[in-house]
Amino acid sequence: MPADTNPSGDIFGGWLMSQMDLAAGNLAARVSQGRGATVAVEAMQFLRPVKVGDEVTLYATLKSVGRTSMRMHVDVWARARFAQEGAKVTSADFVFVALDEAGAPREIPDA
Repeated sequence: MPADTNPSGDIFGGWLMSQMDLAAGNLAARVSQGRGATVAVEAMQFLRPVKVGDEVTLYATLKSVGRTSMRMHVDVWARARFAQEGAKVTSADFVFVALDEAGAPREIPDA
């Protein structure tokens, strides 16, 4: 939306990163079967701008699971509104820690 852009009409990187965090968080919740928190974002690089009206698609894949933490890779692609092909715009690794009800790290089931 226009409120999520800079004066040139490019989507703010922070908005895009928040969408990536949501995608990684959804996967982390399924893997850990509960609450989790982002503890690190690694290797994020913006390859090209995303414009207002572009269709943005995010793909989150599980890379590894530890005793209490998970690493997910998120790729983001954008396609101009009337274009047939999209292009990768960014990617990053997100590390989440599974949390218990008190907010302390907890073991991930079947990890």
